[in-house]
Amino acid sequence: MTTAVPLPRIGAPATRALAQHGVLTMDDLKGADLNELSKLHGVGPKTIKLLQAAVGEQQAP
Repeated sequence: MTTAVPLPRIGAPATRALAQHGVLTMDDLKGADLNELSKLHGVGPKTIKLLQAAVGEQQAP
């Protein structure tokens, strides 16, 4: 059994917006289009940068 990796601290509005679209953990980001997510109300450029960095950290060996 693997433990779900939570999203990084991105702020409440962004967290709520992503949760409404089913993105609750880092696994939920797999295959997600960050460009599309950036269009959600509450998800701004800072959030996208934080998510990109977190995805990059997970992919690093």
